[in-house]
Amino acid sequence: MADNGHPSERGHLREWLKAIGLALGILLLLHVFVLRWVTVRHTSMYASLLPGDLVGVERWRVWTGFERGDIVVFRDPVQDDRSLSARQLLVKRLVGLPGDTVQLKAGALFVNGKEIAPAQGESHRHLVRLRGTADPEALRQQLQLPLAFFPPGRSTLELPLSKVQADSLRERKDIVSVEPMSPSTGAPGHMFPYSPNFRWNNDRFGPLTVPAKGDTLRIDVANFPLYDRLISRYEDHSPTHDGSRIVLDGEPLERYVVEQDYVFVLGDARDHSADSRYWGFVPMDHLVGRAGFVLLGQDEDGGLRSGRWFVGLGRQGD
Repeated sequence: MADNGHPSERGHLREWLKAIGLALGILLLLHVFVLRWVTVRHTSMYASLLPGDLVGVERWRVWTGFERGDIVVFRDPVQDDRSLSARQLLVKRLVGLPGDTVQLKAGALFVNGKEIAPAQGESHRHLVRLRGTADPEALRQQLQLPLAFFPPGRSTLELPLSKVQADSLRERKDIVSVEPMSPSTGAPGHMFPYSPNFRWNNDRFGPLTVPAKGDTLRIDVANFPLYDRLISRYEDHSPTHDGSRIVLDGEPLERYVVEQDYVFVLGDARDHSADSRYWGFVPMDHLVGRAGFVLLGQDEDGGLRSGRWFVGLGRQGD
């Protein structure tokens, strides 16, 4: 006698497989076009973002566009020995859109000649002197900083602090003083564009215009370091430098038409961030989305941080 249950069971199995396939397809579409999750690993965006924050990334911004002041997630532009999708994700603040002119003067940010107010969470390096009664671990927990900033036995600490944090610490009786550290002079050879013609540093940088698609760049030997990586790495051409001129495809390169848009990014922790000051422009096709909110935050021990649930992330100046 035939087992009439088998066809029915196979039918149920097919329905389950269809449902699972549909669910996976929806999740994939959401991941690609709507929202994805990224965990913050470093302190370069402190105190706007903390290490351990789980951030919701708005994917649709890739198609609808970004605004100046957005916190953006993008592929590491320096890891060009890997495919784009295999590179690590970075989180920084977009301060320069295509066509903008960006400049840092004594650490203050100027865009198109206008000074930009610091983001609420923007931090700078401070020297904090503790009294003998101070509890460094309690201070670390308050600031939600990694252990690396608190070497054992030290009564003097170098900490990234926002203005609000610095003012708050100055009110504490277990702290002797909180002083901003002098601006970093930087080593010109270690800042973009790695040329003696541009002796820039962390706090004195530019002015530099961010290339936009269709821009015609004037190219000469002196300014070529600004655009070498753009032309050779991001737009896949092979210019050569023979000492007196730049050559592309056998012809002198004096003008170059930019093939895509670029942006300029900075970390909110200005003294603890590798960003466009070090590797220049970020191609628009490297951007993954806008960091919209913090779902939750975890500390170094894996515990959940209080006060880091569903935290909105505004633009600079909001």
